Amino acid sequence: MISSKDTLKPERPGVGGLERAFAIIRLLAQASAEGMRVTQIAKSVGLTQATVHRTLQALIAQNMVEQDERSKHYRLSIGFFVLAARAGNPMNLRELCRPTLLRLCASLGDTIFLLARSGFDAVCLDRSEGPFPIRSFTGDIGGRVALGIGQGSLAILAFLPEAEREEIIRFNLPRVRELGVFDEVYLRTEIDRVRELGYAGRNTGLLEGMAGVAVPVCDHEGRAVAALSVGTIAARLNPERLPTVVALLKREAQAISPKINPFDPTLRRPVQSLAALAPN
Repeated sequence: MISSKDTLKPERPGVGGLERAFAIIRLLAQASAEGMRVTQIAKSVGLTQATVHRTLQALIAQNMVEQDERSKHYRLSIGFFVLAARAGNPMNLRELCRPTLLRLCASLGDTIFLLARSGFDAVCLDRSEGPFPIRSFTGDIGGRVALGIGQGSLAILAFLPEAEREEIIRFNLPRVRELGVFDEVYLRTEIDRVRELGYAGRNTGLLEGMAGVAVPVCDHEGRAVAALSVGTIAARLNPERLPTVVALLKREAQAISPKINPFDPTLRRPVQSLAALAPN
């Protein structure tokens, strides 16, 4: 119930209906999942409860906001997120990163990989071939490897939320142990090292003569969704050249991050996305 006293509260001058609606939308976007009461919203945006209530009703009519019947809290509706998804970056992750791979390949003269997380694995979404013949854990586009094996998948694993990371480590340990040189202590030590340095670049020796370095590509929340990785012959990734390569990778990854569409189906189903590209 809105009291008559609320209508006497002076509102900020010069605030139109559209501005009020967007002020409330932005506020609800920052609120917790349980939403907010009218009184909380009115106090935060500097409007009367009556005005906030009218604006909320208009937003509900447009399917942008919903009200919980039990708590009476308001929150953004599924309709709002559907609209946001359609208005998001129309390019999927592979399309978004393709110019980056070409640019890095031309600058460094090495093969560049784009890996994306797929459950407990990392999948090669794309690669730009350099002049040197190399071998990699994922192989060609569509190849996959357990998270924790190889620089690209390790960069992704290291920058996942802790609880998620722990579950993946528990599940993948038997898989990585099959390689004969990995154990839990080694894997956790490597993860800590990657988190400290911001990149994965230790040569395990599993692929003789090969070397690589990778950085995570993070979404708006800082969660790793992909990795940019360089694969090359060991002689080309010496201690003198490594900092330059890492700096280029980090710069490109940071430029990609704010452009990632959180609703991109490629992030949830990378294998299906690649299948769609296959010729009929």
